[in-house]
Amino acid sequence: MADSTASGEALVLSPLHDRHEALGAKFAEFGGWSMPLEYPSGVVKEHTAVRESVGVFDVSHLGKLMVTGPGAASYVNATLSNDLRKIHHGKAQYTLCCDPATGGIVDDLIAYLHDDTHVLLVPNAANSAEVSRRLSADAPEGVKVLDHHTQYAVLAVQGTKSDEVLDAIGFPSGHEYMSFVEAEFEDTGVVVCRTGYTGERGYELIASNEVAGSLWDRLLEAGAPFGILPCGLGARDTLRTEMGYPLHGQDIRIDVTPNQAGLGWAVGWKKDTFWGRDVLQAEKEEGPKRRLRGLLALGRGIPRPGMLVSLVPDVPLCEITSGTFSPTLKKGIGLALVPTFVDPEAELGVQVRNRREIFASTKLPFVDTSVRES
Repeated sequence: MADSTASGEALVLSPLHDRHEALGAKFAEFGGWSMPLEYPSGVVKEHTAVRESVGVFDVSHLGKLMVTGPGAASYVNATLSNDLRKIHHGKAQYTLCCDPATGGIVDDLIAYLHDDTHVLLVPNAANSAEVSRRLSADAPEGVKVLDHHTQYAVLAVQGTKSDEVLDAIGFPSGHEYMSFVEAEFEDTGVVVCRTGYTGERGYELIASNEVAGSLWDRLLEAGAPFGILPCGLGARDTLRTEMGYPLHGQDIRIDVTPNQAGLGWAVGWKKDTFWGRDVLQAEKEEGPKRRLRGLLALGRGIPRPGMLVSLVPDVPLCEITSGTFSPTLKKGIGLALVPTFVDPEAELGVQVRNRREIFASTKLPFVDTSVRES
């Protein structure tokens, strides 16, 4: 299915598009897809539902790449940043696809290790084709990279009551963080992943388009006693920003390296090879010239992407890469790639419209959900 923008550019529609329309969703273009931005409940209520009870997101715009064949896992490990040998079959791992020449982040993604011959990769919507192209171009004989971007839906059940919702439909729950198990729904296999982008306890369900609609309906029905709300990308953005999770295209890009983004923990530095290894190792030893930092408003200012950040008035340092109002903290929060010569505890100014608002540099995440998410 497809829609189009005002310019006539075709947009891909989620297999759940009719459900979202029936629920009164507002739509926005994201990564070439038309996706629900918010429902009549509004971003703040959707955000709060996830933090206090449970919400369900349609994130079918995420890519789905299957790397298969003899040595598939070894090939993924030799190209992407993290060390796939650190996890076992049935586990997932956050990793990065970096440019071999510059070390810049082509995309961040999750790798699901089924076995040595089958790795599922979930990249971002806008970068899925590029990651597929790069992996396909270098793939050894016998290894195939299959792009199933539009054949599967992804539903994210996130929040403190997510286990109860999955229990109510007979799905497995309670498995280890960053692991996945197989389930069945209407005689069709569903991958139940203990992953998410909200910082709360939750699951991501990968299902074929054929059963996606009835699975969505069943989740909303089963979650009703727990106050479940359908949630759009607006709440997804406020939730992930509170956690300091970077968004590709804003906080991380092809001109931003893992060292600069504070993602060195997702790099297998002891591996012999991965794309960008040498240039990233050199930058690590020298020290990056900028680092992604959290900024917390000391006043009432709400930062937005592109707003100038300065140490002293009229001397810009950088720009806000992500910024929003935090429904949990009731304050403005933002992320920015701040030069490393700036004291990590320095207060910084952000040009919010026609005034300079003061922000404190702060360690991420802004909101600690580690106890609930484990």
